[in-house]
Amino acid sequence: MTFLLLIFQGDEVPPPFMSFDATGFPPELLREVHNAGFSSPTPIQAQSWPIALQSRDIVAIAKTGSGKTLGYLLPGFIHLKRCRNDPRLGPTVLVLSPTRELATQIQDEAVKFGKSSRISCTCLYGGAPKGPQLKDIDRGVDIVVATPGRLNDILEMRRISLNQVSYLVLDEADRMLDMGFEPQIRKIVKEVPARRQTLMYTATWPREVRKIAADLLVNPVQVNIGNVDELAANKAITQHIEVLAPMDKHRRLEQILRSQEPGSKIIVFCSTKKMCDQLARNLTRQFGAAAIHGDKSQSERDYVLNQFRAGRSPVLVATDVAARGLDIKDIRVVVNYDFPTGVEDYVHRIGRTGRAGATGVAYTFFGDQDSRYASDLIKLLEGAKQQVPRELRDMASRGGGMGRPRRWAPTSSGRDGGRGGRNDSGYGGRGGRGFSGSSNRGDHDSRDRARYNDGYRGRSSSRSPDRAPSGRGRSPVRSFHQAMMERGRSSPTPQHKSPFRERSRSPLGGRRNFGNSFDDQLGSRRLSGGRDDGYGDEEEEGMIRPE
Repeated sequence: MTFLLLIFQGDEVPPPFMSFDATGFPPELLREVHNAGFSSPTPIQAQSWPIALQSRDIVAIAKTGSGKTLGYLLPGFIHLKRCRNDPRLGPTVLVLSPTRELATQIQDEAVKFGKSSRISCTCLYGGAPKGPQLKDIDRGVDIVVATPGRLNDILEMRRISLNQVSYLVLDEADRMLDMGFEPQIRKIVKEVPARRQTLMYTATWPREVRKIAADLLVNPVQVNIGNVDELAANKAITQHIEVLAPMDKHRRLEQILRSQEPGSKIIVFCSTKKMCDQLARNLTRQFGAAAIHGDKSQSERDYVLNQFRAGRSPVLVATDVAARGLDIKDIRVVVNYDFPTGVEDYVHRIGRTGRAGATGVAYTFFGDQDSRYASDLIKLLEGAKQQVPRELRDMASRGGGMGRPRRWAPTSSGRDGGRGGRNDSGYGGRGGRGFSGSSNRGDHDSRDRARYNDGYRGRSSSRSPDRAPSGRGRSPVRSFHQAMMERGRSSPTPQHKSPFRERSRSPLGGRRNFGNSFDDQLGSRRLSGGRDDGYGDEEEEGMIRPE
């Protein structure tokens, strides 16, 4: 193991634990670790455990899949045993996480490893009813894992007290700040006693994370695994970059899926919710695919992830809600059907494979529309000792682009018939309270109408005729004039309804009005079709988003 250590205040740092026996953890806890199949601590665990056990603040920076979750959970268990607080008066350990998936995953780990120690844990996240979560709090819990928005909602209800919290963890801190959670985090920290131990775990170390670390932590020890100033990909992942036109991507994706062993777990990343659903539908019959994105309800997302974990749906088509924190064993292949909005997200996406010492393969489709990332991607590939395609080098040498006129162009919905910029609300998610740039209409009618429009009519005038509902392929203006001529400008009758008031049964229940273009635009501004970078996760949590 090799470690790169930086010490803020020059305090002495204890040596790392090179084995589980050296940790001094209780026998029942060590038994759980050995039963899980771990032979020795990972570098981030080995170095952070002795520091955390001294009740010191930590900033731990390590790549995704490095074992950060147990890096803070197991010392948290020891901290709980020392404090012996009454869980009915509030939790002792608080873990903040950016997304539902990561929060529930942390809870699963806490329950699994804390079972023999009789440690109780609950998870607070948006998109699920508050009732069961409040019941868990009333019964009393030792550990609360929460997304910032939902925890703030419950704090405002005065249904939880953080007065006993003396062990605070900020997991995926860079992701939480990127999602605009800083105001919520600071509001939560004000409810936590100043005398506490704070641990911040992050995959990157940008300026925003450094600032909040300086504000919230006291004399922390910084543990770096690898060079934090240089973005690096996992060398255990074989990366294939394929320069393709959009119309060739689906055919190539099917070739890759057919080439894998039956039952291999594969994640396919798309940039929009619309493309995610479309790909899943096209691949379901032959490959057993399922989709997950920010517009799915929590029950839907849990069901899809459970099917994927069990291998019943071996192909998971996902947006960036699954790019971080998702820890599922035996993922053999990651396919970037759409290139993400930067190489940092690329590193996190491919990091879903090659975890915990395993090897993996990543395929990435790269097009002319992605050319601005060519130079950074080449640097990343060279750092991981991967092959760089000649076409990619040509793009970078010409300052982006393939040196020829575009033979394919983005549609009005974005790249590849659906990928593109954020939706009209300014962000890829559904809107929700506090989202800037949206009409902030939270009623279910507008949501259902927008979903209907997304699924059957598309988001723009370039809707596909073969997907449009019957009778909607012609121009509403032309139909209006024809109707007026036929009716002699008479008032509408049951036999001749105005095309601007055409009604249809919504697939989500209830009657919905779809004819009026202004109403349609107003409703569809909020939902599917835009880029989904995880912001849709917290629609019920009043998340404040960066401008």
